[in-house]
Amino acid sequence: MWVIAALFFFQAAGPGSAGMKALEEGRYLAAEEAFREAVAADAGDYSAHFNLALALGFLHRDLEGIAEYQKTLALKPGLYQAQLNLGILMLRQNRAADAEPLLESAANAKSAEFRPRFYLAEAQLATGDAGKAEQSYRRAVALDGKSAGAQLGLARALAEQGKLTEAPGYFHRAAELDPAYRDGLLELAALYEKNKQPTEAIEIYRQFADNPVAQEHLGALLLASGQYRDAIAHLEEAYLDSPSEANRVALAMAYTFNNQGEKAVPLLEKAVAEEPGNFDLRLMYAHTLRDRKQYQAAAGQFDAATKLKPDDAHTWNELGSVLYLAEAYQPALAAFDRARELGEANAGNWFLRGIILDKLHQIRPALEAYRQFLSLSQGKNPDQEFQARERAKLLERELGKR
Repeated sequence: MWVIAALFFFQAAGPGSAGMKALEEGRYLAAEEAFREAVAADAGDYSAHFNLALALGFLHRDLEGIAEYQKTLALKPGLYQAQLNLGILMLRQNRAADAEPLLESAANAKSAEFRPRFYLAEAQLATGDAGKAEQSYRRAVALDGKSAGAQLGLARALAEQGKLTEAPGYFHRAAELDPAYRDGLLELAALYEKNKQPTEAIEIYRQFADNPVAQEHLGALLLASGQYRDAIAHLEEAYLDSPSEANRVALAMAYTFNNQGEKAVPLLEKAVAEEPGNFDLRLMYAHTLRDRKQYQAAAGQFDAATKLKPDDAHTWNELGSVLYLAEAYQPALAAFDRARELGEANAGNWFLRGIILDKLHQIRPALEAYRQFLSLSQGKNPDQEFQARERAKLLERELGKR
């Protein structure tokens, strides 16, 4: 991206002349050799140092090129071409702070030239001064409105300042001017995501059907917005291309929410096997198994989750519920007891305890559990309350007979 200016100084016949011919023909190693001879012949010849630096820059030997441009400027202070090219090489070496004053001087010397203004903007953005970069990019765009790089740079400078109503137009303009800059739209999509604008982000990600990362983001956004069926197609593609843990879990969630639990189960089984210490993953797998009425297997996952977080009362309560569904009554009571010890003694806990104790013919504890449920429910669960009242009446009569 950082292209040095192919400007060189003509020299008299000799190694310098041969070096310039080599530069013109793109034979940069030959040019280097010739200009080194010229420098050896006259170390005070700034043009020989400049042309040697130019050859080294084309060879991407930036550190050597930087040293030669610095020698050039020591011999010829303020030389525009040397300042510009030295600034560009420093940008290539991620030395934006060192490049900025050189490029500013070059831009001031040639205010009608696009290149110094553009590279100054790049340096300013790289050093974190988005406000200054915006102004420099605007001047660069005014000088060359067809520069995709300047359009994208302006978009980024605006985005850095949170100007998200103005930035999108420049992202799109850059992509229109040069297809090589089309990926800049993915930056815009990411900004939309960060700014809680999923609809706009989704629209962009749909344009990148061949990009697995874009498809992954698209699937996740569709999943988050409740468009489960649509999400599945994109998440399947992303998972096929990159079967990562994140893609696997996202696809499993999409299957689950779209009532395709049979497809989610094997994915979650593999995910848990690869990450057995992930509490949230265990719970997701347990819930999916429970919804598939695989109660024993679900109980196993809830039990594993309680071992990961022994003090999580809600998980103990869920374990008790699924053990009840599996007709494992004594373990279910133990789980409910643990949930109560940890502070989770909600109405549902007491209702299921009442049913279990009732089934185990423990009349007095069952009656107490029903009463506790009724005192907590207070009209929130009318069907269960009706059942609890009826059973409580029967249990009271039975106790009265004894």
